[in-house]
Amino acid sequence: MAAADHPARHGGGDPTDPAEACVFCRIASTDEPAEIVFADDVAVAFLDVRPLFVGHTLVIPRRHLVTLADLDDVGPFFERVRAISAAMPAALGSQGTFVANNNVVSQSVAHLHVHVVPRTRGDGLRGFFWPRTSYADGEMAATGVVLRDALGDVAGAAD
Repeated sequence: MAAADHPARHGGGDPTDPAEACVFCRIASTDEPAEIVFADDVAVAFLDVRPLFVGHTLVIPRRHLVTLADLDDVGPFFERVRAISAAMPAALGSQGTFVANNNVVSQSVAHLHVHVVPRTRGDGLRGFFWPRTSYADGEMAATGVVLRDALGDVAGAAD
């Protein structure tokens, strides 16, 4: 399904041009503000504005793709996802991570994105009913700094 035909929210821009219409493409090009924690030529990772838990990160390919099936070479992209998932527990004090991807159904933005969510036993997350939260003032920026620092240590591992 072409991004312009996808029923998900895109927000602004020319609806026939995926790069202009897609909010995640605009984040990747820094035309849209976001708390970016990792970026290279393959992927961009940024904090979800409505996180399940503090540190909930979205990892997107720089190239506009709608679903996982559209990603021809999964290796480089998922090397970045793995690196972010590996850095998160030590950086944020979690015990592990939950990594998930929606394809079309429940995909709120029509751009491939993988959720990397810090998890701790007893955190209240049950099944797939996920209550969203908000960041306190300054908390998103502070969390971004912590994750950027941690990912700076592992960025070479993703190459």
